[in-house]
Parts: sequence; C-alpha cells; structure tokens
Amino acid sequence: MKYRWSRFTAYCWALVLSVCLFGCAKEKPQIVEITTNQGKITLQLYEETAEYRKNFVQLVEDGFYDSLLFHRVIPDMIIQGGDPESKHALPGKFLGRGELDYTIQPDFQFVHTYGAVSGARKPDSVNPIKKSSGSQFFIVMGHPVTDRDLDQVEKEKGFKYTPEQRRLYKLVGGIPSFDKEYSVFGEVKDGMNVVKNISRLSSDPNDRPVDDVRMYMKIVDNTHEQ
Repeated sequence: MKYRWSRFTAYCWALVLSVCLFGCAKEKPQIVEITTNQGKITLQLYEETAEYRKNFVQLVEDGFYDSLLFHRVIPDMIIQGGDPESKHALPGKFLGRGELDYTIQPDFQFVHTYGAVSGARKPDSVNPIKKSSGSQFFIVMGHPVTDRDLDQVEKEKGFKYTPEQRRLYKLVGGIPSFDKEYSVFGEVKDGMNVVKNISRLSSDPNDRPVDDVRMYMKIVDNTHEQ
C-alpha cells in the first residue's frame, strides 16, 4: 500500500509540473513588423489589452493592412494609418473616415508615452464611450513632460498616474492629454527614427503626406526569444 501511494504521489507531482510547464508558461510577446518606403517599424502588442491584440493580429494575418497608407502626420507628434479607404485613394483625397463594421471597447490601462501604439476613434460628439476604430491606429512621439503637466491631467480627468508612469513620461515624453481618451495597446520596439521621418514628410492641408507612405505588415516569429 505504501508503495502504491508513493507512486500515485509521484504521478500527481509530474502532472502538476507538466501543467505549469505547458499551461502556465508566460506567452511570448506578439511582435509585428511594418515595412514602409521610409524603413521598418517593429511593434510589440500588449498581452494585457487582449481584445486589441487579437484584432490587430487577425487583420495582419488577413493581409488587411497591406498597401494601406499612413494618411495623417503631425510632425514629431503622431503618425496615423489603417483607413481601409486609403488603399486606392487618389492624391489629395481626405482620409480618416474609413471604418470596418465594428468598434472596440475602450481600454485605458496604458498611457501615451513616446512610442505608444493607440487606437484612433471618432470624436466624443458621436462616440461618447470612446470606442476605438476596428483598424485605424496611431503612433505617439509627443513632447517633453513635467510633473506639473501630469498633475494638470490628473486634475482634469480625475485619476492618478502610477510612479512608474510618471517616471517614464519624464524620461521619454509623450502626449498625456490623450490618456483616458484613446486606448494604448502596444509600443514601438524599434524604428522610432522611421516614425519621426514619416511625421516630417511634406503634407497637404489635411495632414496627409503628399507622397504616399504605404504599409505592409507581418507577424514576426519570436518563438526562440528568451
């Protein structure tokens, strides 16, 4: 009886170990590479914003973003893309109104520090819940940020930044006025020089680059990363 109990115990421990190894392992970061005629931008999508991550990955895998434009640029502030109407847009056409047939619930876990990837959306007048576009997104550059800036945003919007969020804002800058307004779901891991170059391209009165900047996306295999 003692032998049988010991063998059963060993089996249970082996089962627990296998569950921890295969079921509890931390998921690898989801990496997306954007190729443009200005260079490459590498994004990391956050596991915590699961609905956004799943949606973005599905669109990339479906080839949805391929040949769409970065259709809006504000120098050293943001670049925006993902309008489905931009693929065949004639020069000078106003872009930014194209939509998929769904939106995504807001998720304000993360803040708009330098390099943040966030969901674009319609204005509060028609979208008071602040739902994000199913496809349009923007990448943040921004400006230097001080504690005073963050204090003002906290006062206006009724929330508190964490010490880490404050530290990061003061270190790299960003656009804190966007916090609690747009949903951050990732960050640029490499290629912010490309983002900056795109933002500085000559643009028309609607902030669309005069020379088209098309994007092509793919999921990067990172299964060998530690």
